[in-house]
Amino acid sequence: MTTALLDLVLPPRCAGCDAPGALVCPPCAAELRADPACRMPSPCPEGLPECWSASDYAGATRRAVISYKEHGRTALARPLAGALALTAGIAVGGHPVILVPVPSTRPALRRRGHDPVARLAELAAGYLRAAGWPATVSRALAHRRRAADQAGLSSLQRAANLSSAFRVVSGRNGSLTASWDASQVVVVLVDDVITTGATLAEAARALRAAGAQAPLAVTVAATRRRDRMQLGDGG
Repeated sequence: MTTALLDLVLPPRCAGCDAPGALVCPPCAAELRADPACRMPSPCPEGLPECWSASDYAGATRRAVISYKEHGRTALARPLAGALALTAGIAVGGHPVILVPVPSTRPALRRRGHDPVARLAELAAGYLRAAGWPATVSRALAHRRRAADQAGLSSLQRAANLSSAFRVVSGRNGSLTASWDASQVVVVLVDDVITTGATLAEAARALRAAGAQAPLAVTVAATRRRDRMQLGDGG
């Protein structure tokens, strides 16, 4: 029986602390969205947008992200997207926003059975719209080639692994146009976790090459340096 199905038929346990009674208990939910802030990796790769995250990639936040992304607890998308939406709202400062999720690779999609970052972006845009914020999602990025798994790679290895890995897709919900004044729209890259920044820097490069600027990126969490090689780290 899948983890997602078990969440429906059994009493839930908190993904952050394993306490019974809630998918994410109030203390862990507070930790998840506790500290939206600009968190940049060090060293910072060239071309990396200003990166904002809801919290550090540690404790309850880290456990919730891994449970959602790798263990099939897809119901966690809503609390994680709520933290992402809060962070995006603070980062963009009231402007209309287009959220551009970093795409998953085909092997990752097959292994996980879902596209975790795209789902977070869609839900976060919905939360922003519900709060009166002009927000939409553009799946403008796709993989140009297959990249190796980033886990265990150094900063330089991650950058080399992702060089020219993304391309901009036209059509199929990939357009970065919107009905709002283009001069006021902020294009924001979305990922679950920032580690070295290599993934977001390469995604921003691909957008610039297609004539679009993404000055901001938002993630659920930012990895502390001592955690960077732990399971589930993003780019």
